[in-house]
Amino acid sequence: QVQLVESGGGLVQPGGSLRLSCAASGIIFSTAVMAWYRQAPGKQRESVASITRGGNTNYADSVKGRFTISRDNAKATVYLQMDSLKPEDTAVYYCKVPGFSSWGQGTQVTVSS
Repeated sequence: QVQLVESGGGLVQPGGSLRLSCAASGIIFSTAVMAWYRQAPGKQRESVASITRGGNTNYADSVKGRFTISRDNAKATVYLQMDSLKPEDTAVYYCKVPGFSSWGQGTQVTVSS
């Protein structure tokens, strides 16, 4: 059973930065594609970024150049470094293993002055 625990969210001013973490268990982490999603109030959940086991990354157009996904296989953890944050980045952020149904509890990111 895949278990995912996100952390690192909070309240930040526009232009600020946050680093999210997601600790995974129940999978062979080093072989798994990992992804970050987000869901803003009243909107559908959307893909933000993904990273393959080889370190290839993919980003939504809305976050390219501002967000960086990375992974530490030794810690079975995936990260999302978020810079130059905008109010429209406000959402609950989730990590996921594509192909598995499990979601974590998410971590709230609020960008506001």
